[in-house]
Amino acid sequence: MYHYTECGLDNVWLENGYKKRTTPYGTGVSIDDADGLHKVLVATILQKRGRITGKELRFLRVELGLSQENLGKCLGATDQSVSLWERTGKVPATSDALVRLLVIERLRGNEKVTAILDRINEVDRLVNGRILVKESRNKWHSEVAGPNDERFALAA
Repeated sequence: MYHYTECGLDNVWLENGYKKRTTPYGTGVSIDDADGLHKVLVATILQKRGRITGKELRFLRVELGLSQENLGKCLGATDQSVSLWERTGKVPATSDALVRLLVIERLRGNEKVTAILDRINEVDRLVNGRILVKESRNKWHSEVAGPNDERFALAA
């Protein structure tokens, strides 16, 4: 069994569907179908009784691709409120219900909800994006990277 804490949830254990590998940095784990796994985790969280926890809120927010600020805008709250809910686990009932509805409608393929969430993410990427420039074969190429691009975490 593998305790899958990389998703941000403390209560997920994998019975199979993963491989442990030895790397120069220690033991690594690869998940056979991470997208499928995350869909099952989302469905499990959505079906649970009672309010979602702070870690579950963060997991759902990340699955929606939203920053704390943008989720806050969707819920009529501030990014500080979303951060507090994620840290303390005290998610207000109305915010719990709205997040669940956003996720459900996104999963159902609701075109309007998907378009709104995609537009929020696009605006965030354009406003807070970083230009990543790289050289290949004596030619420079650029791309706009999102504000949460993992490549910048390594540079910090």
